[in-house]
Amino acid sequence: MIGTDNIQSQDIVISFELPCLPFLAVSQKNGQKTLELKTRDGLIEVSVYYDYDVRPLVLSAKICMGDKVEIVLLDYRIELYINDKLEDEEWPNGVRLFSLADSFSPENFIKVTEYIENKTELPCVISTFENGEGWCPGNGIFVGDCMPYRRADEYHVLYLKDRHHHKSKWGQGAHQWEHISTKDFKLWKVHPMAVELTKKEEGSICTGSWICHDGKEYLYYTIRKGKGNPAPICRSVSTDGYHFVKDESFSFVVSEKYDGVIARDPKVFKGEDGLYHMLLTTTLSKEKNGCLAHYVSSDMEHWEEALEPIYIVPNTDHPECPDYFKYNGKYYLIFSLRGRARYLVSDRPFDGFEAVTEELIPCAGVPKCAEWDGRLVFTGFKPIDGYAGTMTFKAATAKENGELVFEEL
Repeated sequence: MIGTDNIQSQDIVISFELPCLPFLAVSQKNGQKTLELKTRDGLIEVSVYYDYDVRPLVLSAKICMGDKVEIVLLDYRIELYINDKLEDEEWPNGVRLFSLADSFSPENFIKVTEYIENKTELPCVISTFENGEGWCPGNGIFVGDCMPYRRADEYHVLYLKDRHHHKSKWGQGAHQWEHISTKDFKLWKVHPMAVELTKKEEGSICTGSWICHDGKEYLYYTIRKGKGNPAPICRSVSTDGYHFVKDESFSFVVSEKYDGVIARDPKVFKGEDGLYHMLLTTTLSKEKNGCLAHYVSSDMEHWEEALEPIYIVPNTDHPECPDYFKYNGKYYLIFSLRGRARYLVSDRPFDGFEAVTEELIPCAGVPKCAEWDGRLVFTGFKPIDGYAGTMTFKAATAKENGELVFEEL
């Protein structure tokens, strides 16, 4: 492995016009590749090497002779543009082996220059589209876990932006939170990205939840760190509900009672007891059973572990993407096992949850819900070729015993 102590971490842009097909250009140090550009089967592949993993990060896009190619190498993100259109992204870790002073062989027309990002704040509404059922952004971007939230007269959906079907960043996912909303489930507004990856040690922003407190909007989530490191519970804050900033002063990990590496998907809500509650997907360290850990706070700043999890799975499966709410006098606990969501019902908060006749929720992958005009509206995703795909919805009302009756939205 190349020594990396003296390699510069400057942001770089590589640009050229594709002169011929096929095409191959390689940058090397001490006989080891640091970056490779090649074409095959109508695609250009960009392989970028780091000291974090022996495998390069690979970006690809359709290409024609004469097309303008631009590769932006940031400390925490890589972007591939073809004719000024973003076609692919990746998210690195560790030290990049390619530096500003490097060149390619045999081509010398490829420009390598310092990149200076000109970042401006996006408007609250970036664009619109019609009909959310079966929707995804396209251009290689898919909808992952969804997190609906009712805010005034708007139904908001935060979802995990997915490229490469969870294979980005050496399989860590590199998911980020995108944000859309609607008032009628016909016309949808696209808002600025809610939570971005901004540090190279962030493996993925996991699923979480939205809550309003003291006039501010809070998003809670865990961040995968990879290589056996515990995932901290973090949050972002907004004053307008559209532009969120990471709260760098807030972070904690679960106690040794639980597996901190897989801890994820915090559901935060205010209980009828006046306290704030957080449910977390994890596993009991000693027993190895999957569970939903339960944390409590009086101010959302200091969180204490409850004596027992709110739910323990009878095996090692992880109860993912928990949801909790009161509806028509009953308390509902929702979670997914191996992607299939189910619900439990109780007459009292936090315990006594039992399954009803049919406990599965027929709304594809890991759905969560928000109440809308007297009904529960679940939002999930339908997979395409692996993790992530298109958005899907299902509405529900409840019988007197708490059993949910599902219907089309």
